[in-house]
Amino acid sequence: MAHVVIIGGGFAGAWGAAGAALARGDANLRVTLIAPNEHLVLRPRLYEPEPDLATVELRRILEPIGVEHLRATVSTIDTGNRVVVAGGEQVRYDRLVLAAGSKLVAPQGLPGAERLFDIDTLDGARRLTEHLRGREGYSAVVVGAGFVGLEAATALAARGRVLLVDRSEVVGHQLGPGPREHIEAALDTLGVERRLGTTVTRVGDGYAVLGDGTTVEADAVVWSVGMRASELTRQVSGRLDLLGRVPVDRWLRALPEVFVAGDTAAAAFDAEHTVMQACQHATPLGKVAGYNAAADLLGVPLREFTPGPYVTCLDLGGAGAIFTRGWDRRVMASGVDGAAVKKRINQHIHPPVDDAAKILAAADRVYIDLPFFPR
Repeated sequence: MAHVVIIGGGFAGAWGAAGAALARGDANLRVTLIAPNEHLVLRPRLYEPEPDLATVELRRILEPIGVEHLRATVSTIDTGNRVVVAGGEQVRYDRLVLAAGSKLVAPQGLPGAERLFDIDTLDGARRLTEHLRGREGYSAVVVGAGFVGLEAATALAARGRVLLVDRSEVVGHQLGPGPREHIEAALDTLGVERRLGTTVTRVGDGYAVLGDGTTVEADAVVWSVGMRASELTRQVSGRLDLLGRVPVDRWLRALPEVFVAGDTAAAAFDAEHTVMQACQHATPLGKVAGYNAAADLLGVPLREFTPGPYVTCLDLGGAGAIFTRGWDRRVMASGVDGAAVKKRINQHIHPPVDDAAKILAAADRVYIDLPFFPR
């Protein structure tokens, strides 16, 4: 029996499995998802106070649609022999979907780096939550004023004093100037201090040292700087982008038998932009890559990757949220209105469970222009 193997249990992997099951229909085709975890982690929600609520059991997605789950970590991809090694076991494939995600780039040579916290993984978010649980008036330093750092800083500001540190001279540098005024106003409202044009050079017990030699109190130092695709991409292609992602064509194919999705894929969004390492792109990438992997084996026409409009929604804690539309990030809603949109987005990213028809119908929707998004 022909075999589609999907590596990764995040948004792209789970939706890749659903996409493959959709294309398979009643055909005799085996689909296996390989991931060590039992949960799909809703990574964009790990800044929230209770990270364990940001999970969905993978079995509730996979079992209804007839997809096997091998709980193991992939160490090797042998594209020549069409074999992956997972947990010491060799698994043969006819088509492969690499959706192994990305991870936070750890600082190199930073004294005290072992004391850092992060919200990149469920375990990391749990560790930070338990470290600060029950404390009021703590001091936290968040390194990195990008998307993740801003959400972490504004969430932490609800119960403590927060210092936001970034090498850039502005907050939200990668978000551009569109939402910056709103972000600055929110940080002022929440009392989040900023030290820009610098970084943390040492982390100690209850303190952090900045680049100018200043020592600041820190019950927790949260690192949120830099993301890079899974190292497994190196076993698929020697031609990676700056984020370590594999270049793919418009059908998300990297090699004749290998498709790539999610944070490991350098896919074109349009003529000017490449997809972001974010769930709003990982989800449709997974749906298309999984569908195409199965369709390719079955002689069914492949689907092109056609994502919906690019949007951004940044949670700003007690100051609400900012919702933007387009690559210039035009602010469409902020404050309480933005928070309402953010809440609906966080609800929307939960996949349907236990119902094969609903799961497969969702896998069939790739281009999504949600009606509650203001224009």
